[in-house]
Amino acid sequence: MSLAAPDVAQKTRPDAAAVLALLKPVTWFPPMWAYLCGLISSGADLTQQWLPAMLGILLAGPLVCGTSQAVNDWFDRHVDAINEPHRVIPSGRMPGRWGLYVGIIWSTLSLAVASLLGTWVVVATVFGLVSAWAYSAPPVRLKLNGWWGNAIVGLCYEGLPWFTAAAAVTAALPSTSIVLAAVLYSIGAHGIMTLNDFKAIAGDTKMGVRSLPVQLGSQRAAQVACLVMALPQAIVVAWLWSSHANSYALAVAVLLALQVTLMVRFLRDPVRYAIWYSALGVTLYVLGMMVTAFAILAGVT
Repeated sequence: MSLAAPDVAQKTRPDAAAVLALLKPVTWFPPMWAYLCGLISSGADLTQQWLPAMLGILLAGPLVCGTSQAVNDWFDRHVDAINEPHRVIPSGRMPGRWGLYVGIIWSTLSLAVASLLGTWVVVATVFGLVSAWAYSAPPVRLKLNGWWGNAIVGLCYEGLPWFTAAAAVTAALPSTSIVLAAVLYSIGAHGIMTLNDFKAIAGDTKMGVRSLPVQLGSQRAAQVACLVMALPQAIVVAWLWSSHANSYALAVAVLLALQVTLMVRFLRDPVRYAIWYSALGVTLYVLGMMVTAFAILAGVT
């Protein structure tokens, strides 16, 4: 065991496994799912647009989301050395300044791929990359405040990929319905991001990260998270119903009702049940996104 540490310390370049660990593939699902919603809602013939579709999924997940993970880990490396020393940078598997270099390289690759997909995709990608750096990097470091940090992550994880997908396959500004759906589900995602903060209340308090559980206390933060998740979905139900898409409205309403049922248990002990609710409630939430995408495909205005 005494020989392992010097070997790690002497590394000058990361291996492929370390780079993949830094990019955190498990985090790619939300933006890739939102991108798929955007593809479906666009109404484009994906058999004819398969290349922009595939490039866009690559852009949303491994590239832009991967960039955000690399940047976040680099600027959190000192905190992680205390709280999570097994992570790829503090453990030495990502030596020197390679964590920063990967963030820069992946930002460049993201812009290169976006340039193949049209002006609106480039605009959305630039916004996503700027947000990723602003979230983690000083002096802005939006993650230090749960209101702003969760808002920008929710937007970039849900709304921005939805918008980008529709723009990529139509080479035009997405319709009002697509923009509305993307905005509403982005707002709801603010609550989803808050769920992730309950497990780190003690550490955030110590390090000066003003997450909502730190600012409001666990009970009030849980109430805000539930309200922020539920209200946009209720608006979606009303919107679909007013557009005479009754079956779609009913489906989203059922999914929302199931979430509210789960919220009751979550609110009893937010710290204990945050991960549980995140696994079950968020699954129902993203299913509602897909239902809404198909409603827009069917002609909801």
